[in-house]
Amino acid sequence: MLHGRKTASGERYDMNELTAAHKTLPFGTRVIVRSLQTGREVAVRIVDRGPHLKNRIIDLSHAAAAALGIKGHGISEVQIVQQMPARPAAGELAPRSASPQ
Repeated sequence: MLHGRKTASGERYDMNELTAAHKTLPFGTRVIVRSLQTGREVAVRIVDRGPHLKNRIIDLSHAAAAALGIKGHGISEVQIVQQMPARPAAGELAPRSASPQ
């Protein structure tokens, strides 16, 4: 079981949070994932690297799979429908863009 173990981003995996693993997206990136079976969508935050198997695009937490109605299916067809920039963590300042001089 992975619950409580450190992820590649350094935070602890919590199977009850809406998180996911992706091979290349930056940590903290938020994506909306749609189940092609149920039509449901959920927003998740990328916290780890994976999946490490060919032809898979994302690994979802238990909570995310449950929200999509696919928990217990093992493998399910999903689509990443939107990417959103990472939100700053609590107490962290959002990055500023440089002002022209």
